[in-house]
Amino acid sequence: MEATVYLLFILVLSIFLGFELISKVPSTLHTPLMSGANAISGITIVGAILLAGRQEDPVSAYIGAAALVFATINVIGGYLVTDRMLAMFHAKDKSNPKDRN
Repeated sequence: MEATVYLLFILVLSIFLGFELISKVPSTLHTPLMSGANAISGITIVGAILLAGRQEDPVSAYIGAAALVFATINVIGGYLVTDRMLAMFHAKDKSNPKDRN
């Protein structure tokens, strides 16, 4: 029981700290920050695969599978958002007459 309360405290503290840190980041740093978050989620995917592959407890397999799904969604979404943000900085093609307006 004591370990559960301790782990819940760490979870709530990390959620609060993460929200405070992200809200203070200037908009020019969101793309590099998202790339770092994608790398961390990649590490989470590896850990989730290891956890889901264990056959010791069915609950750990379900939690590992859920972590795998959520981390994969995070990585894919992060790369899509980063790609879209970087596309805003590409130079426009001047040869197309429709873009001259």
